[in-house]
Amino acid sequence: MTDLTGWPPYRAALDVWPLCERAGLGLSGEVSLPTRVAWEGALATLPGRPGRVYLELSLVTFVDVAGTAALAFTAQRLGSGRRLIVDRPPPSMRRALEAFWSDLPAIEVTL
Repeated sequence: MTDLTGWPPYRAALDVWPLCERAGLGLSGEVSLPTRVAWEGALATLPGRPGRVYLELSLVTFVDVAGTAALAFTAQRLGSGRRLIVDRPPPSMRRALEAFWSDLPAIEVTL
């Protein structure tokens, strides 16, 4: 068994801020079980915004499948003709979107 005494404890974090130049949010950190409440709270603010909504995720290192599912659910609630632009998501989110939600027209991924 490996002795982890002296290793710092791992704490997942997710920081969220409003984008200045366009409607949406910028995020950094990761989306996993410890940050799920913050992620879902951030997503809950998106459906009320008009037009295209952006998520700048270039500083997000990981999004689990449950976090990607929450994103897909949010996109479905945007309303007819509206889009959620996911800018530079981590590979984990891109793979989950391709595998499970590739036919969801409300999500556009930009790299």
